[in-house]
Amino acid sequence: MTDWRGSLPDRLAEAARRHGVPGAAVAVGHGGDLVEAAYGVLDVRTGAAVTPDSLFHVGSVTKPWTATLVLQLVDEGRLDLDAPVVGYLPGFAVADPAATAAVTARHLLAHTGGFAGDLFLDTGDGDDAADRYLERLRTEAVQVHPPGAMFSYCNSGFCVLGALVARLRGTTWETAVRERVAGPLGVRHLAFSAAEARAFAAATGHLDSRRTVDDATLPRSNAAAGSRIRAAPRELVRFGREIGTVLSADAVAAMRTPQVAAPGVVGRGGDHWGLGLELWTWSGVTIVGHDGGVPGQAAMWRVVPDHDLVVAVSINADAATTGMTDDLVVPLLEELAGVTAPSRPVPPRPAVDAGDVRRFAGRYATPLWEFEVTADAAGLVVRRTPHGLVEEMGRPPRTDRFVMLAGDTFVTAEPVDGTHDTVTFLDGGRYLHAGRAAARVD
Repeated sequence: MTDWRGSLPDRLAEAARRHGVPGAAVAVGHGGDLVEAAYGVLDVRTGAAVTPDSLFHVGSVTKPWTATLVLQLVDEGRLDLDAPVVGYLPGFAVADPAATAAVTARHLLAHTGGFAGDLFLDTGDGDDAADRYLERLRTEAVQVHPPGAMFSYCNSGFCVLGALVARLRGTTWETAVRERVAGPLGVRHLAFSAAEARAFAAATGHLDSRRTVDDATLPRSNAAAGSRIRAAPRELVRFGREIGTVLSADAVAAMRTPQVAAPGVVGRGGDHWGLGLELWTWSGVTIVGHDGGVPGQAAMWRVVPDHDLVVAVSINADAATTGMTDDLVVPLLEELAGVTAPSRPVPPRPAVDAGDVRRFAGRYATPLWEFEVTADAAGLVVRRTPHGLVEEMGRPPRTDRFVMLAGDTFVTAEPVDGTHDTVTFLDGGRYLHAGRAAARVD
């Protein structure tokens, strides 16, 4: 095994340069050690250097923190994961009355609630932001699939969980995080807003090597899902190592227990989801964690409980997440946990006969993406058109040819930003699944 401690700075720098990342930081907790490294600049306009204690936006790595707050309520006997949320949070409702009555905290933690998941609704910056968000869900959270039917990544569900925590604690979600997670764990390099982050050396998001992006406009209503927290990687390591000091052993085990399988061919993605956690099984070893991204920044967080290993990487260029995962995170997991990562999906050679794929042709939609699928003898052509926040981030429409991979999963014939995307059709073509379930709307 190489001296990973001594080589960590060079590994980080090499991966960041390869993928055009202006600034990055990594923290690795292994056994009793904490090893950190930093590279590059916080902002290309100022040239201020990244240090190990610099703050980066962690995005959806916030979700395990929110899940911890929910499981604390379960530990205290104040919440039943399998009871309808509306019984604890009377202000909760989605557009479908039957779903309103059925959705549980377990559904929301496992992303199986079934309602529109990417509702980034700005309801102001006051302490009533979560309550005002709930009011809008009543009409805007349309049902995509029945609760519990399948996994479909759902930011909106975690916004509801944040409101649930706030109601049962009689405070705000931010205060609950400070008092019940960050404070007990000794987390110091943490901020809940751009204003708080000014007290630290904080990263600016970058769309590319020259253009920066302002993440201060992300709505407080989505804080519990990942719109606000900024932290140093060492604090993500601390959380991964010490979560058992703020949760019972049963609660930690429940978070790490598979709740729902990820559809399709997952490659290096998680094969299951737990309660607020993505789950991987590589070489028989369980890995838990989460990725996070906001415009211009991203974070990767992995915990291997049986090997006392936590890896946290933050970057100020969200488009480089896959590359940094493959070039930095995966090799560290392979070396320190003795696992072998699966390959990412690629088009099969020779090609697989997809048969008659006309049943998949049609139009599918989520709040952020529309998919127009056409079929021909060679497979499928998918045009992806962004909407809402993704469109505002400058993501252009794109059209790709997809070929059969396995079952009802198709893979891009050519790489997309260095890797191959996949889509999976579920329920005979009623849904197109690409992380989220897009319902057929034609």
